[in-house]
Amino acid sequence: MRTTSVLKVLPVSALMLIITSCAGDGSNVETKDEKVKIKLETVHRQDVEQLYEFTATVEANISNNIAPQSPARIEKLHVEVGDRVNAGQLLATMDATNLKQTKLQLENQETEFKRIDELYKIGGVSKSAWEAQKTGLDVSRTIVKNLEENVQLLSPISGIITARNYDNGDMYSGTPVYVVQQIRPVKLMVNVSESYFTQVKKGMDVDIRLDVYGDDVFNGKVHLIHPTIDPATRTFPVEIRLPNNDDRVRPGMFARITMNFGTVQHVVVSDQAIVKQAGSADRFIYVYKNNGTVSYQKVELGRRMNDRYELISGVEDGDQVAVTGLNRLTNGAEVEIVK
Repeated sequence: MRTTSVLKVLPVSALMLIITSCAGDGSNVETKDEKVKIKLETVHRQDVEQLYEFTATVEANISNNIAPQSPARIEKLHVEVGDRVNAGQLLATMDATNLKQTKLQLENQETEFKRIDELYKIGGVSKSAWEAQKTGLDVSRTIVKNLEENVQLLSPISGIITARNYDNGDMYSGTPVYVVQQIRPVKLMVNVSESYFTQVKKGMDVDIRLDVYGDDVFNGKVHLIHPTIDPATRTFPVEIRLPNNDDRVRPGMFARITMNFGTVQHVVVSDQAIVKQAGSADRFIYVYKNNGTVSYQKVELGRRMNDRYELISGVEDGDQVAVTGLNRLTNGAEVEIVK
């Protein structure tokens, strides 16, 4: 009751002062019809290099598994992992017991054939008997030759030993004794979109960066283009060769390959203008219209170039796009332009 009495005796001017103080000055209250203040950027077409990056794992140009044709004991290993070898170099010697026995049998066959051959010349044996003896001798000679090749395991290529799977005295049991790889050059396989099928050319230069070497750029060339498109992925394989004369690049390294498909004219816009639609991979831009509103337009992004994006579609040359206030904009919203 006391409060009521006080209000009754207060003058009207005092009541107005109290009401004004409680409401504040109204400066922080945004009216429903207030226009969003934005800054605009005018976009233009310009030449944009069509650079596309692919990832790949470095592979040896040639990889050979060194092994005999049949199980045998390893008598001596002559090289170690990491050794560089030349084509024809002896890598391992296998047990030669079987070879020695087969050679003795061959010597006996050769002696017997000489006897049969002399008899054949004077008509002492038939031609069929002579031919049978000759065939048996040829077969034995081939067997000896194969055994000799399997007793001495030679490298078919010049390269580097990347694996050794046995020790001296082990019995070979199916796994290669050595793996030798040619790493001058190395190769990289990438899958390129079919839309670039007519633009990839044999001998085309490419830039290669390896994570282990930071920003160092290695120069490679397109060596082989597969002639068919994979219908599942709509890509085609491309083989790239890197000379690797200094042996810095090794199989298994992770690489990023950049291909340059020339230049085209596309609109370029600040990355501040790009809006990502929640829950999807779509990108949008607010384009200013002459009636003082903005239009929410879907765009297709191309390359990112520092703080700017290439636009494949969605915005035209000379359009004005919003670069501030994007989180308060909606399609068709009225805006006020600020400098």
